[in-house]
Amino acid sequence: MSVLAHVFEAAGIATVVLSSVREMALKTAPPRALHCEFPLGRPLGRPADPEFQHDVLARAFALLEADSGPVLVDHPDVIEADEQPASCALPPRYDPDLPPAVDEARGLRKAYDRGLARRGVTSVGRVIDADGVPDALGVLDAIVEGEDWSTAGIPGGNTIAVCHDIRTYYEEAALELVDGPLPGGRALEDWFFDQTEAGATVLAARAAIRDSGAKFPIWFYMTPGQR
Repeated sequence: MSVLAHVFEAAGIATVVLSSVREMALKTAPPRALHCEFPLGRPLGRPADPEFQHDVLARAFALLEADSGPVLVDHPDVIEADEQPASCALPPRYDPDLPPAVDEARGLRKAYDRGLARRGVTSVGRVIDADGVPDALGVLDAIVEGEDWSTAGIPGGNTIAVCHDIRTYYEEAALELVDGPLPGGRALEDWFFDQTEAGATVLAARAAIRDSGAKFPIWFYMTPGQR
């Protein structure tokens, strides 16, 4: 993004970069950058803390008032990565006739709805809404069981976006179920892939699509690269 900032500025568009790696910001010297020493993947800092997040944005936009650049300012707060796994109680099975991930997703709906009511916004919706999450997991389960992924009916025909929506649905629900402090770093990612039926289904569907000979990146970005 620091390099792209130079391109946008050359076209007459003012930019501000939220830096996560200070050495990179120093090397690429974007016109204006606010360095935030926060865990990677959390450019605005603390989850579910709108006051803190608005402070980050206000400090970033204030850099537009600088007389000249490049400008690199450090946010005064440092947030250490929290590698403790998230502790989120999952609902018990309700309908044993459903694929486990489908049953699980249905059981999380009340927690998701509580979070939506509290925040007023959701990041679910790239290709499916919350209502579509169980059905999407049903499609992925069918792929795991041997159905051809190209004709299985993946919502929007987009393997990557549907998996992002599923994971987002789960993580937003988990924030209403977490036991103790809000998880930091990649704790929710680990919880989703290591402890939920949906995470296991996404991983298995990704492997099935990969092994079918599908081209990159149809399967690769269904999960984070390290998975």
